[in-house]
Amino acid sequence: MTTDPLLLIGEVDDATSRLLRTAATFDEADLAAASLLPGWSRGHVLAHLARNADGFVNLLTAARTGEARPMYASPAARSADIESGAVRAAEAHLDDLRRSADRFADAVGAMPAEAWSATVETPRGPKVAALLVWGRLREVEVHHLDLAAGHGPADWPEAFAHRLLHEVATDLVDRPGVPPMVLRFDGSRHELVLGGRDGAPVVAGAAPDLAAWLIGRDGGDRLTVTPTGPLPNPPEWM
Repeated sequence: MTTDPLLLIGEVDDATSRLLRTAATFDEADLAAASLLPGWSRGHVLAHLARNADGFVNLLTAARTGEARPMYASPAARSADIESGAVRAAEAHLDDLRRSADRFADAVGAMPAEAWSATVETPRGPKVAALLVWGRLREVEVHHLDLAAGHGPADWPEAFAHRLLHEVATDLVDRPGVPPMVLRFDGSRHELVLGGRDGAPVVAGAAPDLAAWLIGRDGGDRLTVTPTGPLPNPPEWM
């Protein structure tokens, strides 16, 4: 998958369109139902996605203007916005998702070429602005799964699933307490090694299934382990 934000925005648009089609099927009872995220309803997930888009607008604006601007006013304000937005009517959710996605697209379109190299402060530390479009794509695709509405890992575009798998595996390599494992995907053509290879179990499956399992969105039922045994227990994905 390209890392060029101006090319990647097309992937964001496509993912957003798929998300909006799912959200358009929800009524108030659907929105109140549990999502895959503990303690969050589907309404919480949609409210988060709308505010996340606006958070990325803040970061893009910071990169474009040089003005120090946080993604969210504060962690408490972020949580309060999600809680208050979660209980809205279905049409209000859909309108908010559309409008916030449009604001994000407009902010991307307003970026001059030189601004993409600026560094902005995110809740997870400093990042180059060019990575923000990928960050938004990841949010939309992963949280679409969290809606528990029929959109599964197999519905991810292949390029997205592969990039997510590589990103998460790379992140886990540097974290303490990660059990050693060899991730094998696309048959036997590609491997990612976490920890030492010697004696490590081989966990094999399709790239989307491996990625979804590593980030805690899938139980790994479609994965195989060699030698036969339980799946390793990777740490919580942040």
